[in-house]
Amino acid sequence: MSSLDFRLYGTREPPAPARRLTAGPLSVDLQDGNLRTIRYRGHEVVRAIAFLVRDKDWGTCAAKISDLAIHENEAHFRITYRASYSAPDGARLFADIVIEGEAERIRFAADFMAEGDFETARAGFTVLHPIVGLSGQPVTVRHADGSIEEAVWPQAIDPWQPFKNISAITHSAAPGIKAETRFSGDIFEMEDQRNWTDGSYKTYVRPLALPWPYRLESGAPHSQSVEMIVSAETAAPAFSRSDEPVDLTLSSTSYRLPDIGVGLRPDCMEEEASHLPLLAEIGARHLIAHYDPLAGHGIDALRHYASVARQTGLKMTLECAVPCRRPLDEEMAELAALVERADLPLDTLFVCPSVDRQSTPPGSAWPECPPLENLYQAARAAFPGVRLGGGMLSYFTELNRKRIPGDLVDYVSHCTNPIVHAADDLSVMQTFEALSDVVASARAIYADKSYRIGPSTIAMRQNPYGSATKDNPTLSRIPMANVDPRHNGLFGAAFALAYAAATLPAGLELLTLSTLAGPFGLIPGEGEPCAAGAIRPLGHVIGELGRLSGQPAWALTSDAPSDILGLAVEGEEGVFVLAANMTPYERTVRLPGPASRVSLLTTESLGEGFRPGLASETVALPPYACLKALISH
Repeated sequence: MSSLDFRLYGTREPPAPARRLTAGPLSVDLQDGNLRTIRYRGHEVVRAIAFLVRDKDWGTCAAKISDLAIHENEAHFRITYRASYSAPDGARLFADIVIEGEAERIRFAADFMAEGDFETARAGFTVLHPIVGLSGQPVTVRHADGSIEEAVWPQAIDPWQPFKNISAITHSAAPGIKAETRFSGDIFEMEDQRNWTDGSYKTYVRPLALPWPYRLESGAPHSQSVEMIVSAETAAPAFSRSDEPVDLTLSSTSYRLPDIGVGLRPDCMEEEASHLPLLAEIGARHLIAHYDPLAGHGIDALRHYASVARQTGLKMTLECAVPCRRPLDEEMAELAALVERADLPLDTLFVCPSVDRQSTPPGSAWPECPPLENLYQAARAAFPGVRLGGGMLSYFTELNRKRIPGDLVDYVSHCTNPIVHAADDLSVMQTFEALSDVVASARAIYADKSYRIGPSTIAMRQNPYGSATKDNPTLSRIPMANVDPRHNGLFGAAFALAYAAATLPAGLELLTLSTLAGPFGLIPGEGEPCAAGAIRPLGHVIGELGRLSGQPAWALTSDAPSDILGLAVEGEEGVFVLAANMTPYERTVRLPGPASRVSLLTTESLGEGFRPGLASETVALPPYACLKALISH
């Protein structure tokens, strides 16, 4: 891998290569043995068709591909290979794959068998339909019993499965273009993956109501297939991506840029204590201090937080995973006594039952947990005069499925994570298509209640869907990893800026996109693109957001939102435009007015931050670069 790619992604591992295959008007990208971005006449029809194997904790078992053969001509392509998957206990699964494509048809078939009893949470096909252009539109679902359901794709994010027992889905991909996707070999159902900020509706094998993990017995044969058939009117339009500049336009809003928070963690106390001046440098307004008694956190962590609060003067939130194993008034009174002993000043207290950090999938029994009303009552009694927050220490999924009584708290909060299901670069950046729907759905549930998000990072802080997050010693792109190298490169800066842009319409009071130290933090470690003494690239973005927090915000509309996202903020000198290139390609943007100053954060300026550039109304953004421009009103 080149040094340029290392500065982009923070890892020596190259992105997975993709090969474009075409059959007449149909095109697909073959990546890691699966199909991505399936287009007809340039329109995305299906986002992905994949044969996937999960371990018992929902971790993805990487496919080792052998005997790959690809045959292609103008009208047809055929792909065959053998894939092997290894479970953590050493059992293996082998799949023989055949993929055939022609002008208006694709068939993806898998014959698979375990060698040794293979424990899995899911083994089989998933099909992803895109969100953009489909949400709220008609869809026809054929069920396994032959019945037909005329429905619409969910617009508000559905916490449960919108469709079950599916044998086929027919939808309109564009005016004049229809596609039918057929499923065979097992029972399929659909979930709204926007819950996890995936930019897709996912149809998957094996209902969640069935027990999991389950075993594939050694030597037992299994077969599944997915077939997609396209029908098009002769007048159906073709779509071609333009290389013209991406136009950015401004419109007024009633929003203000939210305050910027930074997380603190008990396992990073020494490093946090030595880097406190950085908090003022980036304009942080609030600290989110994590506290989990069941993880052994106690008075030492609280005293550290108290020291940080005294030295920085910043507002402090204690986010507490409440054990709920004894009477709640006892647990909360004990916490209050520890906070008093530590002399920790609290601006707010966020409480969440520890058990609610684990997801309860559809069909599963809810774990024992006291009523949230009782928890909030006990917290208010123990901490009079302190603002109280409720929600989830985990993700919007869990909040959407277990909606808290919002009238009993002062604010609602949750996190998100972009690598729950997939961790390739494209999938991570496509999460912003769903993030805007996440905050809109939260607003629909909780109306004008004060709303916070974070800490939300690329790497996974905790795994609600298994026993632990995944270790990542090789710094790869893997789902559910507790370390993600892209957090350390320019990619992480673009992710942070796009995140702030996608959540701006929510009118957040606080947005937290990092911790101070550790793998989710601002401070680089050894062997990273930024040397010791600097800050990670996303720190420069967070600094710009922090310095502008509280200022009136403008909506910044991009005519290519899958490539460029940004926001604008009112300043004394004019309007500051901040925008990120979310692609591995250079993209040119046309600003909404003449710029008196332009600065860029690129791979050439990772250590120093935004570097002045040529003031122009049209600016070329290198891959994953971030832009700051001052334009006149």
